[in-house]
Amino acid sequence: MRAIRRFRPVVALALGCLATLTTGRTERVEPARQQGAGSHSAPPIALTFYNARVIDGDGKLLFANGFFTVHDGRFTRVSDAKLDLRPGAPGLVDLGGWTVMPGMVNAHGHVGDTRGLRTGAEFYTESNLLDQLRRYAQYGVTTVMSLGGDGEAGFALRDAQTTRALDRARLFVAGPVINATTADEARRAVDRVAALKPDIIKIRVDDNLGTGRKMPLEAAAAVIDQAHKHGLRVAAHIFYLDDAKALLRAGVDLIAHSIRDRAVDDEVIGLLKARNVCVCPTLMREVSTFVYESEPDFFKDAFFVRYADPAVLAALRDPVRQAQVRASRAAQQYKAALDVALANTKRLSDAGVAIASGTDTGPPARFQGYFEHMELDLLARAGMTPAGIIASATGVAARCSNLTDVGFMRPGQRADFIVLRDNPLSGIGRTKSIDAVYIAGNLVSR
Repeated sequence: MRAIRRFRPVVALALGCLATLTTGRTERVEPARQQGAGSHSAPPIALTFYNARVIDGDGKLLFANGFFTVHDGRFTRVSDAKLDLRPGAPGLVDLGGWTVMPGMVNAHGHVGDTRGLRTGAEFYTESNLLDQLRRYAQYGVTTVMSLGGDGEAGFALRDAQTTRALDRARLFVAGPVINATTADEARRAVDRVAALKPDIIKIRVDDNLGTGRKMPLEAAAAVIDQAHKHGLRVAAHIFYLDDAKALLRAGVDLIAHSIRDRAVDDEVIGLLKARNVCVCPTLMREVSTFVYESEPDFFKDAFFVRYADPAVLAALRDPVRQAQVRASRAAQQYKAALDVALANTKRLSDAGVAIASGTDTGPPARFQGYFEHMELDLLARAGMTPAGIIASATGVAARCSNLTDVGFMRPGQRADFIVLRDNPLSGIGRTKSIDAVYIAGNLVSR
């Protein structure tokens, strides 16, 4: 039984009693049963979480022993000051010295028409999207920027998430991916997508390892120009260094995959830094193309298996399927490309380019929620520090997604946070030690 279940509510003190909290324990609190914690009928009260190691969205230790209050779905105070409890005090949660960090932000995911290993328009339903958003949340991913393939149900869920009763990951959407081939076509397509009020525009400039036609630069530049006229940013799917440079010169706002054909150079670093453009490496996207050539080690990870569909795992263990992956020329090319992407991520990070954590999860066998933790492991393999990786997965990913009220443990921010049994500043793999996830101050069912 997880330790969070030992918590019991303390919603008021006896009249005339005054207690001062330092590092001493009071009775633990059961967050799910606190008055007003996600209830539609109860009046919203301030909840106080104390006795916590607090890490902020810049990856820095904010307080070794701090507390924070949540009211109406937002943080109202984050401090390490002495905390006095007075008669009529609101609900309290003793976190027992455990670590709290902002909920993870996936700067490049997908929430869409996938169920198990199948895809199809019939799966793009509100109930299926909610299942995917709850899966993200169960793994501590509390915000997802869905970069393409988004329809009416996704926009509706995006528009309905300001409620204080929210208990699934927040969703932001790009709408349909623009695949125009001429400048005029591109401008008309942007106008159509802009009318849907997306959070960003997405384009793909890639030939899929030489097997397809790449979006012409003229069309891509027209998309960027027209999107900017609508006040919208543009994210670009790329593979090649030269395409990244051309799009940066045209004003693209986010590089949504790694440069994977060759090493980055001073020119592209300069172009990225000139306008503070972020790179979202999506290293797990490469892994997903070849990892099922045999049974992956993570199939034995209890943190993964807990929410995995046994039928999907059985299908991915099929020897015939695995042989097909081993024989796939593309899979082996992407395996080699991963090493290039890792080296480029390290150089870009060292040069001061903002690295936003993202995974391209959502398509079949790209496991939403779990792959986000594996992405952090790959950022560590690339040479980033635990503090830098935490920032990449929280505050930096939020900024790179143009989101201003998630990603940090600060007053006014949405109260989306993770309670961890271990300290991820001591090793990024410890983000898997999740004991509880809160969104808008509500305990997520896990």
